[in-house]
Amino acid sequence: QVQLVESGGGLVQPGGSLRLSCAASGSIFSINAMGWYRQAPGKQRELVAVITSGGSTNYADSVKGRFTISRDNAKNTVYLQMNSLKPEDTAVYYCNADIFPSRWYGDNYWGQGTQVTVSS
Repeated sequence: QVQLVESGGGLVQPGGSLRLSCAASGSIFSINAMGWYRQAPGKQRELVAVITSGGSTNYADSVKGRFTISRDNAKNTVYLQMNSLKPEDTAVYYCNADIFPSRWYGDNYWGQGTQVTVSS
């Protein structure tokens, strides 16, 4: 059973920083793209950042220059470093990954979400 477990959310003041982590566990043969999405109250879930297995990255325009996505392939873990946080960054952040439990089968997985609140 493959699982994605996020950590690192919390309450932070505007201008502050947080680092989210997401570790994949279970039977894993390989992992392709890993990413972070977020969903604010009353809004649709949106892509924040994604990173391929080779390290290529893509960001939402709203977070470019403030957020950095990275991954540790040896630990099956993806990170999101969030700097210069704004109140509009407040949302539940979800980890997402394309994981192959075997050489022949892959699927898309979601974490349970972690709350990030930016407020003074």
